[in-house]
Amino acid sequence: MTAERLLMNEFKALRKEKWTNIELINDNFYEWSVALIVLNPDSLYYGGYFKARMSFPKNYPYAPPDFKFVRPLYHPNVYPDGRLCISILHQPGEDAMSGELASERWSPVQRVETVLISVLSLLDDAEVSSPANVDAGVMLRNNPARYKEMVNKDLETSKQDIPVGFEMPTHESAFQTKKDDGDFDMSWEDSDAESLGGSDSEEEDLDEEMDSDFGDEEEEDDEDEEEEDDEDDEDEKAEK
Repeated sequence: MTAERLLMNEFKALRKEKWTNIELINDNFYEWSVALIVLNPDSLYYGGYFKARMSFPKNYPYAPPDFKFVRPLYHPNVYPDGRLCISILHQPGEDAMSGELASERWSPVQRVETVLISVLSLLDDAEVSSPANVDAGVMLRNNPARYKEMVNKDLETSKQDIPVGFEMPTHESAFQTKKDDGDFDMSWEDSDAESLGGSDSEEEDLDEEMDSDFGDEEEEDDEDEEEEDDEDDEDEKAEK
């Protein structure tokens, strides 16, 4: 599969996700405009709309894409120009200099979704041991209250990039589905059982059906054993 074909498929899949809003730049599948929408209510960045640009090499997925925030964030792992210091965007293979393992860096099995989820995770789980922004790393360690103020500033600024007419999802709206035949709301967690193995009633019916099948098999086994016993008796009589 060519890089463009692969990117086309990934683009179509990610367009359905609530936590990101993506567009092609000049109809080019190698250039994406990406917005990360933070839906974790426990995150300092909850409700943010963080725009970035992703550029893909012609030999994707054998080489990683470039990722750069349009509005640089005040974050230990974000450079002043918006680029990220994150292992998954580094070239494949181990790096003895940084100590990064090959499993931490880019590999051909990685995908755009993996990168975006890693970036979202990085926002609230900063790596301060080797920061891209030293001042932000020091502030996070020594003055977390002030650091939170800087995050809030970036959060509010990010909302300026929300497109006109775009309905921002919330945690509640993103992880709820509505049935077509009614107004009953079903949470993401409640839907797990049905999506993985059907509803409770369906599971009960399936259990009954399996029990019935096993019962029939046991009856057949008993009948077979009785027939074998009768045949043995007849053989014994014939021998006498």
